[in-house]
Parts: sequence; C-alpha cells; structure tokens
Amino acid sequence: MPGVFVLVVLAWEYLVPALGVDEYVLPRPTRIVDALGTQLTDALFWTHMKVTLLESVYGFAVGVAAALVLGTAISQIRLVEKTLMPYIVAFQTVPKVALAPLFVVWFGFGMTSKVVMAAVISFFPMLVNVVEGLRSADADRVQMLTVFGASKFDVFRRVRLPSALPFIFAGLDIGIVFAILGAVVGEFIGAKEGLGYLLLQTNYNFDIAGMFAVLVVLSVLGLIAHFIIRQARKRFAFWAEDNTVIGA
Repeated sequence: MPGVFVLVVLAWEYLVPALGVDEYVLPRPTRIVDALGTQLTDALFWTHMKVTLLESVYGFAVGVAAALVLGTAISQIRLVEKTLMPYIVAFQTVPKVALAPLFVVWFGFGMTSKVVMAAVISFFPMLVNVVEGLRSADADRVQMLTVFGASKFDVFRRVRLPSALPFIFAGLDIGIVFAILGAVVGEFIGAKEGLGYLLLQTNYNFDIAGMFAVLVVLSVLGLIAHFIIRQARKRFAFWAEDNTVIGA
C-alpha cells in the first residue's frame, strides 16, 4: 500500500539521524534520491544500464528458447525425459554463483559470459513450467481429437499449447527477473561495465547512497519487466489464474 511505503520512508528518513546511524552505513532516503539524480544525469550511467539490459534480454531470450525446445521434447518424448532430465536437475543443483568464474574464463570479460549466466539462471524455471504446462492438457480433449483423426501436431497446437500458455507466462515472469539477476552476478565476477560493475565501484568508493541508488534502478527494471510479462499474459492467456506458478 502507498501509505505504508510513505510511513516507512519517513521513519527511515528521521530515525537514521535520531538513532545516530552513520550515513555511510545507512544513508537517508533523501541522500539516495540525490545520488540517483546524479547518476541519471551522467551519460556513463546510461551506458552501464544499457549493457546490463542487453545482457539480460539476450540471456533471457537464449534461456527461453532452449527451455521451450527442451521442454517440448521432454514432455512429449519419454526417452528424452529419461535421458536428459536427470542431468538437467543435477546441473540445477549447482550454485550458479560458483559457475560465474568459469563462464568468465571460458567466454571472457565481455558481454558473452554475462549472457550465458543470465541464460543459465533463467532456463530452469522456464523449463519446468513448459514441461508441466504441456502435460496439463485435458486428457479427454486429447483423446477426443485423436479419435477424430487429429495428428499429434494438431493436438499439440489446439490443446496442449493453449493449456500450457499460463504456465509458460509464469515461467517468463520468473525467468526475466532471474535473467537480470544473472547478468548482475556475472558483472560482479568480472566486467568493465554494467550496473553490477557500477555497484562494485560505488562499494569500493564507500558511496553507500550510490549503491542504494543502483539497487533502486535494478528494482525498477525488474518491476517493468514483470509488468510487461503480466500485460502479455493478460493479452494471450487471459483465462489463467494468478497462482499458476511453478519453479519460483
């Protein structure tokens, strides 16, 4: 609620100096706003944000494409599921932060390693939702179309895919946020530009207000991405329930 947000910000603004908390530990909201304004008027900041956005979008696209292809194969072909799914689950248990240094070694300090990191993090939630969504199709409808001579592709197009759309959009909603997270984590490990790199720079300079300002920007980017996916879901899967989420 907006009222709660306002109360928290006001309490934060006046309690920090009243309790004697140093500005370099927890800056007041007005200091964060000032730092944010300074960053938004700096052309270099927009360059950093552009880099992180591109890494996130490219990684998200790669992760979604891979999840759609593999999820479709796993859900429809039992042999593919038995062959690949154990390895995919085992790979998912590996902490992604531990993989980031390897990606930097393999793909360099440029954008590629961050795109790979974003793709890997956003891949699994999308995959699980695609698999479960395609399997959620009504068995009676599938059987009816089969009896009337429909091909497997027709059954997929007319029944399985529409049934899976709510799950797919739920995976997209989670995946896009994870993609931003993956890009920033990759920038923490090794980068020369990006919002993650900017966070490290403000940390080295003890610019805590600047760090909070970058975090605010990242939060806004996540909210915008979430809003875009939600609007697309209302347009293409308007019948979906809001709680259809797997793999969050």
